[in-house]
Amino acid sequence: MATKLKTPSITSSSHPPFANKSSSYNINLTTANTFPIQNHPITSKISCCINTAAAAASNPQSYNKRPLTSTDFAGNSKDGAGTRVAYQGVSGAYSESAAQKAYPNCETVPCDQFDIAFQAVENWIADRAVLPIENSLGGSIHRNYDLLLRYRLHIVGEVQLSVRHCLLACHGVKLENLKRVLSHPQALAQCEHKLTSLRVVREAADDTAGAAQFVALHKLKDTAAVASINAARIYNLNVLAQDIQDDSDNITRFLMLAREPIIPGTDRPFKTSIVFSLDEGPGMLYKALAVFSLRDINLTKIESRPQRKRPLLQPVGDSDGMNPVYRHFDYLFYCDFEASMAAPNAQNALKHLKEFATFLRVLGSYPMDINLVNF
Repeated sequence: MATKLKTPSITSSSHPPFANKSSSYNINLTTANTFPIQNHPITSKISCCINTAAAAASNPQSYNKRPLTSTDFAGNSKDGAGTRVAYQGVSGAYSESAAQKAYPNCETVPCDQFDIAFQAVENWIADRAVLPIENSLGGSIHRNYDLLLRYRLHIVGEVQLSVRHCLLACHGVKLENLKRVLSHPQALAQCEHKLTSLRVVREAADDTAGAAQFVALHKLKDTAAVASINAARIYNLNVLAQDIQDDSDNITRFLMLAREPIIPGTDRPFKTSIVFSLDEGPGMLYKALAVFSLRDINLTKIESRPQRKRPLLQPVGDSDGMNPVYRHFDYLFYCDFEASMAAPNAQNALKHLKEFATFLRVLGSYPMDINLVNF
């Protein structure tokens, strides 16, 4: 891969010491650890905006600390102007397209890892982050589920993109010249049939646009990249084939993250995301999900993840204290449901769940995205 050039690093001390604010939701949120930026180098491929802190200090009005409302984002082109939006990848990534859909006319801030994007928002380098959470073919992005709990950012919206993969190569390269193809592992998996027919070696890259950038930078004559049509324009690559994904219904859902939650409303369809844990026992998960069914609330997603700080539950014995049984994992459950936290049925459902959940945190209540955009 291309050699990364080291430039001055960003640390948490470079930014104003704004205090964390508590959520506006009427739920007792358990405090989670937050982690400041730890001298992550800014590489030539991410250019993560080292002058932002000085700009914030000289123009504090640009960092409005009031609670966001549902009119502060998505769907209004003027709202995106001047907003700095962090995403993972380099220019031309699908995440950048999602950021531009969420915040038209925004200034995008490319970051080399998902956690750097979280840190960029938490440390006031960026105003928002737009990160993928699930794909209709590849499933959930587990890393971002874990980071949602690790950091204290709030989900303020969602974006859905219909992903269309292209096969990109340098000008003059033909399909029969190809010996290998680079891209993100999920993109490679989503184009299995086409790549198999080409009989090429597949190599993983950090992201799709990064693969295109690498091919263009090194002027490779036997290598192509799976990436977007935007990446072809940005890196001046030739499109050898379009729509090479196995399934035309290839949709990625992205989350919009901010330091403050929005004030949920009832003027449009809303979705709420939560994470909770339960005591061990027969029917506990059934009991938890029943709080939504009893109130006619539709669950759209449930994802379980082992608790990293409590991976193993304590052994318990049988009725006579002998033959201890070892339970292997203690799980967190991430759920999305179709209701606003402004609605009484949603509030009552979470109050009911809180009666027996060992941990409960509202990650965000936000308008649903009902418009697909092709990239």
